[in-house]
Amino acid sequence: MLKETLLKFLKLDSLVDNVTGYVEARIELMKIELREEVAKGLAKTVVLLVILALFTLFVWMTSMAAAYKIGESLGIYEGFAIVGCFYLVVGLVFYLFRNPITEKLEKRLEAKKNKKKT
Repeated sequence: MLKETLLKFLKLDSLVDNVTGYVEARIELMKIELREEVAKGLAKTVVLLVILALFTLFVWMTSMAAAYKIGESLGIYEGFAIVGCFYLVVGLVFYLFRNPITEKLEKRLEAKKNKKKT
């Protein structure tokens, strides 16, 4: 009661209402902006997952075709063994060079992040 009387006496009640309204509006705006950012992030993630799935199918089918083609000449098991060894070598190369690859990716992502901020 005393607070309301004092605010009316100093004519601050409308100022308090305006500030309160402004703060509420800013909170709502931040919520909307956050929803938009989350929606953009989810959309990018879904697109990336679809592309990744299609690329995985492409690699798998191409590997099968290569294994069968090599298998025509050397024998079916040898064809699959050669393709399997190819993936083993690729995996070992990635494993051995994982630190430089990780550092390079981190630098690119950091540069992209800094570019977005400006």
